[in-house]
Amino acid sequence: MIAKISSSNTLYGALAYNQNKVEDAHAKVIFANRMIEPEDGNFDISTCLLSFEPYLLANKRTEKPVLHVSINPDPQDKLSDEQLSEIAQIYMQKMGYGDQPFIVYKHEDIERKHIHIVSLRVDETGKKINHNFEYRRSMDVCRELEQQYGLIPADQKQRQDGLPLKPVKPENGDVKHQIAGVIRPIVRDYHFLSLKEYKALLSVYHIGMEEVRGEAKGKPYQGIVYFALNDKGEKVGHPFKSSLFGKSVGIEALEKRIEKSAEVIKDKGLKDRRKRVISAALRSCGNNRSDFVKSLSKQGISVIFRENDDGRIYGATFIDHQQKCVFNGSRLRKEFSANVFNDLFVPQFHPATSPILPVSPMSFDHQSPENHPAVTAVSGLFDFFSPASTADDFEEQAFIRRLKRKKKHQKRL
Repeated sequence: MIAKISSSNTLYGALAYNQNKVEDAHAKVIFANRMIEPEDGNFDISTCLLSFEPYLLANKRTEKPVLHVSINPDPQDKLSDEQLSEIAQIYMQKMGYGDQPFIVYKHEDIERKHIHIVSLRVDETGKKINHNFEYRRSMDVCRELEQQYGLIPADQKQRQDGLPLKPVKPENGDVKHQIAGVIRPIVRDYHFLSLKEYKALLSVYHIGMEEVRGEAKGKPYQGIVYFALNDKGEKVGHPFKSSLFGKSVGIEALEKRIEKSAEVIKDKGLKDRRKRVISAALRSCGNNRSDFVKSLSKQGISVIFRENDDGRIYGATFIDHQQKCVFNGSRLRKEFSANVFNDLFVPQFHPATSPILPVSPMSFDHQSPENHPAVTAVSGLFDFFSPASTADDFEEQAFIRRLKRKKKHQKRL
């Protein structure tokens, strides 16, 4: 079972996301704690906002007071609504949010039945609830719940996949959350020395990444977009700008991560073990590409070969999931360069059996991006980097105005 925690400053957005699922008959409310009970038993956004309003009014300092948690059992785990409700209550209690108002939604729009919990990070006095070591504590709580309810452990499932994280599957839906569940821990835990190495790492999990530069309304912009890939390395669905996942996976954070990675890799000598393992795999497998890939996989290493339209290998990247570092072959040793692997493998194995990265990165015409053919190819990607528009929902705007008026009144008192 995996729990994903997010914070925001938009309560309405978190509630609306779940309520839209309810209205589409893809979700339902299975539990509410310290919430105003509607007469007909049907929770709507207005009623939920009233339950959380006193806490938001009391809040003085916390910039992101909204808590949104998704708890995801393995698809093979069959849990009743009552059991899911109990899991939500135990989780919130152990995480320190048991006395908060919160509402639990069961989502049924994909094969993996899961729950979402919406609550607040501030108590009735406006004080922020302790969230130190939240990620680690959440993992511990999930392990306890797995044992208590006899669920399939998340780490066991991951070992079966051969990867420490779960690859994105567009057919499972909710692609945005699937991508977020991969890129955030990758940027936090892995070391890579270039955006190309980062891109190769993401491809293992069926995620594509492209850097976008240009000019919009007289202002230059630079950013990153993420999107899902199918088994052939082709784009699936629309792209997501990096800001939707937080600053930690944006261009500035990635550049800082690259600088830090260079220091860590050098100080810890992370290249040395990789050289020995890869050399041993080459000696044992000869010119059999499939055996070479399988041999490295048993050692916890993924290898990505990049090829052009003619099938020529022009790049090789090695990903060590144990040491959590990524290396281009030529960076490790000349014997691991693309030309060497091309001479070894291409004559016997064509087309390639390993994942293939897109050959040409997307680029925009800096002076007239609206006329660039790449823009129409990705359904208005340029619009992602224009200033975000404000919400048009009158109910949300009314709620925000009401909070502002009450806060002003409190200050006068």
